[in-house]
Amino acid sequence: MASVTLHIQSPPLNNDVVSLPRNHFPIVTFKTTFFGSSLTANGKPLSLPKTFRTQPVITSSSSSSSSSTHTFDVVIIGAGIIGLTIARQFLIGSDLSVAVVDKDVPCSGATGAGQGYLWMVHKEPESDTWDLTMRSYKLWQMFAEKVRAQGLDPLQELGWKRTGSLLVGKTAKEAATLKKKVKRLSEAGLRAEYLTSDALRLKEPELEVGKDGGAAFLPDDCQLDAQRAVAFIQKANRHFSTKGRYAEFFHDPVTGLLRSDSSNEVEGVRTFKNTLYCKKAVIVAAGCWSGSLVHDLFRESDILLNVPVKPRKGHLVVLENFSSFRLDHGLMEMGYVDHLHDALDRKSSHSVKVEEGQTPSVSMTATMDTMGNLVLGSSRQFTGYSTKVDESIINHIWKRAGEFFPKLKELPLEDFTLDRKVRIGLRPYMPDGKPVIGPVPGLMNVIIATGHEGGGLSMALGTAEMVADMVLGNLGIVDLAAFALQGRCC
Repeated sequence: MASVTLHIQSPPLNNDVVSLPRNHFPIVTFKTTFFGSSLTANGKPLSLPKTFRTQPVITSSSSSSSSSTHTFDVVIIGAGIIGLTIARQFLIGSDLSVAVVDKDVPCSGATGAGQGYLWMVHKEPESDTWDLTMRSYKLWQMFAEKVRAQGLDPLQELGWKRTGSLLVGKTAKEAATLKKKVKRLSEAGLRAEYLTSDALRLKEPELEVGKDGGAAFLPDDCQLDAQRAVAFIQKANRHFSTKGRYAEFFHDPVTGLLRSDSSNEVEGVRTFKNTLYCKKAVIVAAGCWSGSLVHDLFRESDILLNVPVKPRKGHLVVLENFSSFRLDHGLMEMGYVDHLHDALDRKSSHSVKVEEGQTPSVSMTATMDTMGNLVLGSSRQFTGYSTKVDESIINHIWKRAGEFFPKLKELPLEDFTLDRKVRIGLRPYMPDGKPVIGPVPGLMNVIIATGHEGGGLSMALGTAEMVADMVLGNLGIVDLAAFALQGRCC
């Protein structure tokens, strides 16, 4: 369970039980800091893999006939970027033991389906999520610097690139809005600059916004490769298993909660094949499945809880080894900001009707990843949990991109059939646009962390810090009030 489901062509997963022996791991030394761990193996810097591989420390499979019982301080439901970074925070910031349980495997949801940008250009300083996003933004930068300080290359290990980001507009009205946005972002402490149409053309020669257009430019915004970042984090987490502090239970869906008769607290979770007791807390970080999961888990309890998170489907088009032109920055159009918060069609000129009366919004986003792949998006719509590819939306994404990149109009999408992939994600949408992060009233040892929509990657480290602080009793850096369950879920 990640913050979004991923629909992408890939080989079937191997569901065999895998248990790695303790001597599988090298001798590991940790120089723990708040931001990360300095890893060495036998005295040498440890370089983590550049590609994700499913090699869990402990994996449960539905084909297994055995059941077992384990005890940890913290049990985390969900192995997306939110769940894994929460696990990391406990491992590097405390001496607690952690288990991560998931019905699938890491990076099989939102994390793997997104564009991997860590941008502030489309954020609003006065919003409720600003402090959390800014905190995460800084933590990600510190994380990359920590990797570099270990003698590793963040580009190779994380796919980390400081590309800068461009929020572009085509009309005089949009240009005026962008100028005001640059002023607000600058006053909030970010390096921000307004670019005229001519100045923008110098940054991105293939981009066309017309004479009245322009862009907000944030030179410090970054991108990373979600697959590599997750692999790096997961590998670092796994080294704590040698000390008995970390374990993973994948392909093993949670089926129930274990309640104490005396204290009325949750004592653990029951999965399809295991019983996992917890001494401190259960964390639900299951993305768009969190609402239905919580409903099922609390169905027979006296706790009235309704987490109104629901899946918001999105398409991305990936053109592998794209060579017709290159992009040096991450880009998105002004319409993306509007559609981010709109659940219904705003009658924009670039909406498209689809079957069953759904009206998705389509806004241009464009990035080029470390492998030279052009990634174009994006769409937003409510279709339940369907991850079926809709070719009409793919065509509309292509058409919308062509309105900003004239060269694409000369290239039929059919020419990229062999080099085209489609990512489909189910973003965990909350009606008020804010994630839910906090304890369940009446069950203070159960914490919910979900509803980040398309910002799971960008808000992950700040969310992990908040959750760990709640459990450890630390004074938090980000105010929790805006994300609490009270008045929103209960």
